[in-house]
Amino acid sequence: MQQDSQQPAISFIGAGNMARAILGGLVANGYDPTRIWASAPEDSHLQGLRDDFGIYTTTDNRHCASQADILILAVKPQVMAQACQDIASVVRNTRPLAVSIAAGLDSETISGWLGGDVPVVRCMPNTPSLVGKGASALYATESVSRKQREAVTSIFSSIGLGVWLEEEQQMHAVTALSGSGPAYCYLLVESMETAAVDAGVPPETARQLAIQTMAGAAQMCSQGDEAPDQLRRNVMSPGGTTEQAVEALESGGLRGIVAKAFNAAKTRSAELSEQLRKAL
Repeated sequence: MQQDSQQPAISFIGAGNMARAILGGLVANGYDPTRIWASAPEDSHLQGLRDDFGIYTTTDNRHCASQADILILAVKPQVMAQACQDIASVVRNTRPLAVSIAAGLDSETISGWLGGDVPVVRCMPNTPSLVGKGASALYATESVSRKQREAVTSIFSSIGLGVWLEEEQQMHAVTALSGSGPAYCYLLVESMETAAVDAGVPPETARQLAIQTMAGAAQMCSQGDEAPDQLRRNVMSPGGTTEQAVEALESGGLRGIVAKAFNAAKTRSAELSEQLRKAL
């Protein structure tokens, strides 16, 4: 990403961890920090962003919004209505693209709070975005232009992978997959580590090997030409240790357990979205 005086001006309403991850990724990839604004209620929350990235900051959400070609709404879902309604008069005049990273709030609701007829992109990032390895699902309303889609893709590519969804309802499944998914991986690492320690491997060594094994396997999945099932078979020699281990996982119902966990997260995502909608 090259610095360009024509880069869209990006404003963040909210300056929490995810906002910091996104704007940090942008600057690290060459985005002009003078094209980035961020706002938060307390200046103490903004000082670090100014010092670390050289962006503009303000405690005035309306002023921040007025600078934006792309407006990233990075506040908690419970305060999104208030934040949107506070800047709605500005948005009606400037017509930026609104990008919401708040879980559970649909694009129609966001657009309505901003005054209606506002192009909106919903994004479901995940916590590995904090280390530049995020997986972000994106959904755009019909009024979002191709150029705006490209700009959003570039933004979220700066912190990992950005993938577009065709249907907004798919966000619940994505929440179960990539939103909650890091926790599944951590649980597997934890389980592998515990088993190794129980077998006599020193705890620090067990953790290092479990983490690197997970990272290496993920890298092979992402960079190789072979599908995960083939990569699995490549490790399995007939009658060998891996075959025995995989057969134990299969007979223990691993696939069914994963499906059950996935569906539980997906269902809960839909429930929380409905609860949030009714509460607001």
